[in-house]
Amino acid sequence: MSAPKPDEPPVLTAHRAGLVGCRGCGRVWPAGTEFCGRCGAHVYQPDRHSLQAVWAWWLAGLIFYIPANLLPMLKTQTLGGLAGNSEATIFGGVIELLHYGNYGVAAIIFVASIIVPIGKFLVIAWLATVAGRPASVEAAHTRLRALEAVEYIGRWSMIDVFVVAILSALVQLGFVATIHPGPAAASFALSVAFTMLSAQSFDPRLIWRGLPLRTRRDRTAE
Repeated sequence: MSAPKPDEPPVLTAHRAGLVGCRGCGRVWPAGTEFCGRCGAHVYQPDRHSLQAVWAWWLAGLIFYIPANLLPMLKTQTLGGLAGNSEATIFGGVIELLHYGNYGVAAIIFVASIIVPIGKFLVIAWLATVAGRPASVEAAHTRLRALEAVEYIGRWSMIDVFVVAILSALVQLGFVATIHPGPAAASFALSVAFTMLSAQSFDPRLIWRGLPLRTRRDRTAE
């Protein structure tokens, strides 16, 4: 049996080494350890059953995302309603911003409120589907980078809710003009919160459970 290639060492994960990692601080401990000696968090083995929580939060976020796009995000009243009332959905607000030439703001709202949430739903569903399944080292790193991206950009999805909150606080001119948040604001905020909980419920240790113990080249060299 020939020795493994220097540039392709055998893949030995913590699970196969009889260790278990702490989700709180990342330190590994011998299998069977109940509590982390560093941060005190409960230590447990990664299990695909934990994906049930991921899918539950994901589905809840998707359910609330539908009315968030169909219901009005912003309600505007001018001259006590004599000059008319207007309601705008997320996409309708983007179109209105484009109509007034605010292309930069329209692009930010479109990306943060439409592209990013849809991308998060797709990435989380993909990660939950492939978690624990066979993967190469490169594929595992790709999955890990996708999870880190979802966790990083998740907070920026609330930008539309922040805009509505700021406008509602500033534009309160009594009879002249008032702006109030629409029912979509609460639905959108809940959708973002649920998708963030879905991403945080995903156990990143499952990404490495599907790695082979040895590379294919090592096995064929025996």
